[in-house]
Amino acid sequence: MKAYVDQEGCISCGLCVDVCPEVFSFNEEGLSQPIEGDIPKDCMERAREARDGCPTDVISLEE
Repeated sequence: MKAYVDQEGCISCGLCVDVCPEVFSFNEEGLSQPIEGDIPKDCMERAREARDGCPTDVISLEE
């Protein structure tokens, strides 16, 4: 499963980075970006928590 962030809607609140720093980080523009490649299995629950907690609903997780 991979994570995606809609850069246009990201408000840089940092929730996803705080909840799951193994998957999400800030890019040079200060917006959230996911790791490239698959989400590690031991991070799936926290990645879902980050997606569900995103105030602008810009995170998606897809197979």
